[in-house]
Amino acid sequence: MKLHPIDMHNAITALSCALDLVGVDEVKHGKRVAVMARAIALHLDWPEAECLSILYAGMLHDCGVSRIHEHRRITETLEWDGAEDHCIRGAAYLSACQPLAHLSAEVRYHHTRWEKLLEIPVDHRTRLRANLLFLADRIDVLQVPFLDNGMILTEYPAIIARIKTLSGVLFAPELVDAFAEIADVEAFWLAMEPEYLDEDLRNIGSHIPSTLLDIPALKELARLFSRVVDAKSPYTDEHSQRVAHIARQLAMDFGIEGYELEQVEMAGLLHDIGKLRVSEDIIDKPGGLTPEERATMHRHSYDTFRILQRVFEGSRIPVWAGFHHETLLGDGYPFKNGNKELDLECRIITVADIFQALAQERPYRRTMTLEYILNDLQSRVEDGHLDAKVVAKLTASAELYYRLAVA
Repeated sequence: MKLHPIDMHNAITALSCALDLVGVDEVKHGKRVAVMARAIALHLDWPEAECLSILYAGMLHDCGVSRIHEHRRITETLEWDGAEDHCIRGAAYLSACQPLAHLSAEVRYHHTRWEKLLEIPVDHRTRLRANLLFLADRIDVLQVPFLDNGMILTEYPAIIARIKTLSGVLFAPELVDAFAEIADVEAFWLAMEPEYLDEDLRNIGSHIPSTLLDIPALKELARLFSRVVDAKSPYTDEHSQRVAHIARQLAMDFGIEGYELEQVEMAGLLHDIGKLRVSEDIIDKPGGLTPEERATMHRHSYDTFRILQRVFEGSRIPVWAGFHHETLLGDGYPFKNGNKELDLECRIITVADIFQALAQERPYRRTMTLEYILNDLQSRVEDGHLDAKVVAKLTASAELYYRLAVA
């Protein structure tokens, strides 16, 4: 089986950017957790591979969080009822993704107190790594109020003191001691500023070679983040997965095969990754959107495009996924590209997205019948928005595509 090179460091960093979108007002939480956890691990003389691994675990530790309301609770208090829910979800997502499955165990327990971890039958390495994520995660909660107002250099001694009081209870004493030693300098906290954070992550990744992945592993990576996106709302459950199935079948009907076909499926899985920025209050709204809400919704395809450019450099996946709200007339968004700029694969994913969305119940309407959906698609063809050949292919096997949309 052919292997495809992917810059895993760049991919994880970019996917962390997608998770950051859930925070909306408080971004880069995952990156700060990652960099702090790595700094503590380095101070403890962990092997280089372990330090890199905990960096990646830090960037992805909140992959079980899709909802903005849940993210706010995570970043506003040290402990709360229900914190374990997103840990369980995140661990399940990672376990199903072979390239990242090795990070699953520490993500599962990254909100578990040290005193409780000692009672859980897990190996010491997992116990320590999970608690290091918990420690860095909670340090970030304490520092966030002071990052933008310039007060962190006057407040960090109090943060260190607070963490010390939790040694042996919430956090492992050796981790707390290491943190207290390296954090008692201004540089530790100033490195959390966004431009320095991004620069340090680029530098760390500059010497790391690409990872060779087969097609199933690449698709597992894409599927991981489609699950996070679709979990934002019960009304979008499995939407990305079903769009990917429809798009793949349409591509096959057009004679697309091989790696290009697999990329169509991955673009379908990832087309809504930018929607992590959109509040579930907007996605679940039963009525029409205000102009401001519509503008927020419209930017999701641009965010998708930019994020995927970093993950799939040199591939058409960012274009095929990011252009799924463009039209042949050039009046779509976010680029207002028209007929000449839209590959067949873009047109396929656009039709697949509309078809599946109409077949799925939404808060503002019920599930549409197949007859209604086909009439709707045809009217969009007549208006000049959708590709007539793509809609004709779908219509010719309408029952099959409807099963893919709702099964």
